[in-house]
Order: sequence, then C-alpha cells, then structure tokens
Amino acid sequence: MSGDVPKIRVRGLRKAFGAKRVLDGVDLDVPAGTSLVVIGGSGTGKSVLLKCILGLIVPDDGVIEIDGRDVLRLPRAEAEAVRAKIGMLFQNGALFDSLPVWENVAFGPLAQRRVTRTQARAQAAEFLGMVGLAASVGDLSPAELSGGMQKRVALARAIAARPEILFFDEPTTGLDPIMGAVIDGLIVDCVKRLGSTAVAITHDMASARRIGDRAAMLSHGRIVWDGPAASLMDSGNAEVDQFTHGRREGPIQMELRR
Repeated sequence: MSGDVPKIRVRGLRKAFGAKRVLDGVDLDVPAGTSLVVIGGSGTGKSVLLKCILGLIVPDDGVIEIDGRDVLRLPRAEAEAVRAKIGMLFQNGALFDSLPVWENVAFGPLAQRRVTRTQARAQAAEFLGMVGLAASVGDLSPAELSGGMQKRVALARAIAARPEILFFDEPTTGLDPIMGAVIDGLIVDCVKRLGSTAVAITHDMASARRIGDRAAMLSHGRIVWDGPAASLMDSGNAEVDQFTHGRREGPIQMELRR
C-alpha cells in the first residue's frame, strides 16, 4: 500500500434516526482514481452514507475527509467548496421538468454564474455527446425522453462541472438489462475521461462488477467486507455470498412485517 492520502476517507461514521441506528461506525477508504461500489440490502444505510458525505445529512459522529480535509469540522464555506468537487447521479434522474434538457445539463455552471447562457448551451451539447445523445435532444423537455435517455441526461448533468468525485445512486434502477449495460459503459467511459474518483451504490451485481474496481458491503451499520469487485461472487464472506447469490438462507435475515 502507498502512503497516498485517500480521495475519500471515512472513519467511525455514525447516524441514527430516533431509536434506529443506521450507520454504526463505518470505516471506508476510496483511493484517488478508483471506482468503488457499495452493496447491501435495502435499509442498510447506503444512501445515508452518500448523503452524509455530500452534506445532505449531518452524522452524529465520525470523520469524513476529502483530500485529507475533514469536511465535518471545516467552516461552512470551506466545506461547501470541498464538496463542490462532487457530481451526483441520482437514482431517478431528478431532472427539472420545467427546464429543457440543455438547462438541466448546465444547471450547476449556470447557477454558479460561471458561464453565460450561450456558453452553457454549447457545453451542454458537448456533454450530451459524451453520453451518446445528439445536441438536438437539448431542446426537448425531460417528459419527452425515455427512461434510458433521462438517465443519460442525468449523467451528463453529473459530469458537466468536470467533478473530481462522482457519486452514482442505483444507476441502473428501472432500466432493462441492455440499457443498464449501456449506462454502465457510459459511466465507466465518463469516469475514465474525467479522471474522477467514483462511488456507486447498487443492488445490481452485474452492474457492480462492470463499473467497480473495488467493492464494499454495508451490513448492520458497518463495512463487513472490502475487496476487488471481480471477487464479489466468490468473496469467501458468508454475508456477501448470500447477498450476491440471492440466497434466502444465511446470516442475513430479512425483517418481515406481519
């Protein structure tokens, strides 16, 4: 192992909602330039983990470092500047229905007044091209797009600020297997082209192996396994093996309400 500072370093992260403890001491390192996939059952805290790093949820305790700086203990303006390095692809796209596609893609740069509208439109066409969409798609509304096209537009928006870090929340949810593979391929291409560090959360094991260099499993509020994404199906860890193979029997017991 090198002595390089991880792009993202999480230590002892805890978050509870009332009596329910969702994160209970998460430790996680994401080296620069690495694509990490976080897997785990529904309700295990994967999205909460991402939202804590993004600053959308304030954790109860722990350390979140980006480039060696603990964003939880920085002044607000400095923390926001550090988190501005992050681009996000939301699970359901989260496009703005009232804006045309090109304004959705260029929303960040426009909101920060870093570009003129003319420049933003040209940049939007460039990023739409990176995800395999014609510039003419920029004039459409999100409602006129298929699910796969909406996901591509959301990806174009996530990369429009050329972020150093990219987060992907269930990137293939709601897509058929072929379109899911297409989106995964675009994610890999975009991450490599930008030289970004990536963190994705997913239930899709095929997707996890396509987009991840490494994988980690979140269970009972902690990371219980971390290893190469290529080893997900034969990790040697009982919880990971049960989850990745979809077995009913094993150490993971699903809570059923009656």
